[in-house]
Amino acid sequence: MKGCEYQQIHLGTLSALPHAVPIPVAVPRRKWQVFPGRNRFFCDGRIMVAKQSGVLPLTLGLIFITVGLFFAFDCPFLMEHLSRFVPAIAAVLFLFVIISLLRTSFTDPGILPRATPEEAADVERHIDTSGSSTYRTAPRTKEILINKQLVKLKYCFTCKMFRPPRTSHCSLCDNCVERFDHHCPWVGNCVGKRNYRFFYSFLVSLSFLTAFIFGCVITHLTLRSQDGRGLMFAVQQNPLVVCFFSIWSILGLSGFHTYLVASNLTTNEDIKGLWSGKQGEDMGNPYSYSSIFTNCCVVLCVPLGVPCDGLVSRPGCVPSPSGLMPCVTGLAPVPRDPVWDKRF
Repeated sequence: MKGCEYQQIHLGTLSALPHAVPIPVAVPRRKWQVFPGRNRFFCDGRIMVAKQSGVLPLTLGLIFITVGLFFAFDCPFLMEHLSRFVPAIAAVLFLFVIISLLRTSFTDPGILPRATPEEAADVERHIDTSGSSTYRTAPRTKEILINKQLVKLKYCFTCKMFRPPRTSHCSLCDNCVERFDHHCPWVGNCVGKRNYRFFYSFLVSLSFLTAFIFGCVITHLTLRSQDGRGLMFAVQQNPLVVCFFSIWSILGLSGFHTYLVASNLTTNEDIKGLWSGKQGEDMGNPYSYSSIFTNCCVVLCVPLGVPCDGLVSRPGCVPSPSGLMPCVTGLAPVPRDPVWDKRF
């Protein structure tokens, strides 16, 4: 022992040793990476669109072309003969339309998480025990009381759960959407509880923009026709006369959704006639507050809160039944953080 010599080893030299193995860093799987629906995600799950969103570029193209033609053919003349605020008003309306459209297209419409295998087995067990006999199929509906009125809840065979009130399964996106209104191909997304206010603001702002452009075009044609060359010559020089045919459909759609907001209805409920007696039962709308102002506030102004499943949230990770967080790289799982779990 007297002949032994001791030498201090610096920590920096440990990395050069042949037996030193780097510790792998586990990367947890995000919820959007294992999402069973047909949506597509971008920007690390912050943006989601429907799989069939090919019409959205067409919508953006039509808006940009219309506004571009307006700035090219009408704005210079109207700035000189009418007011310099014409292009400024058009630009503000145009920006509001684009922002509302993108918020509608890229926002989670209110997708509800599918039942876990344990939850689905528990629901199936309750359904099987509710049957009156062994040869008769158990009912796949439930009835609850909302404002002293019975409302049926239907069972979703895809999501393995009873859909909450006003929830419907979209066959295109393959999701159950809360307060489902409709699937709109023009915005490339479902319209539901979490993005309906953006969809409605898109329709209203587009109606104002179209009406403003149409009014400016009429003013331009009227002033042009007074120079002695006639109205037909002015019409031939302005390609935005086609706004006369598109403005009525946009105003009609905006008016229809204004009626739905004032009545606290959805497009799905209005088409099916759930509360109008079309199905043979004369029932009132149990979700209406019997006040137009209150209905508008509930539909457009109530805080949305946090998405139910955290699909488009960066911290939303997939929990593991073993109490560990599964990893994408196949490395050893990392312990679950209790502070992390409180966020969802």
